Amino acid sequence: MPVWTSAVFANHIALFLASEGAALVRASFADSTQTPPKDWPREWAREPAEPVLASAVRQLNEYFAREREIFSIPLRPAGTPFQLRVWKALEEIPYGHTRTYLDIARALGQPAAVRAVGAANGRNPLPIFVPCHRVIGTNGSLTGYGGGLDLKLELLRLEGVLLPG
Repeated sequence: MPVWTSAVFANHIALFLASEGAALVRASFADSTQTPPKDWPREWAREPAEPVLASAVRQLNEYFAREREIFSIPLRPAGTPFQLRVWKALEEIPYGHTRTYLDIARALGQPAAVRAVGAANGRNPLPIFVPCHRVIGTNGSLTGYGGGLDLKLELLRLEGVLLPG
């Protein structure tokens, strides 16, 4: 059964993290670190000292301090085979770079699947670790993000991404 912890990063970004076994399985943005997201199972136990969670918190702190560009936490997101392929493609986007939904669809060999890529991106259970914030619109515009567009822009700026306009 998954266990979880929560922490605040960059003084204002509350994240809940869940692990199961030796892998991180979920990360969710929240308004505070006190109350788990409504869709988190109540039977999950809070275990901040659990090694995967402690490592995830440490690596996120390093990321927000610009001391880490690549995460080394084992990830095990749950999703459909197509979603898993999309999320694996997102992990290939280098720190400080962006890709469009069309770029991802083409990388998967399914250029007509742009909307399906967008839907899978929106269901990413491990934001930041699986960097869905690095996906932008074909015209360079910011598009939806579970943590909100302001946070997406903040993450891209943290990574040194300069967006048009």
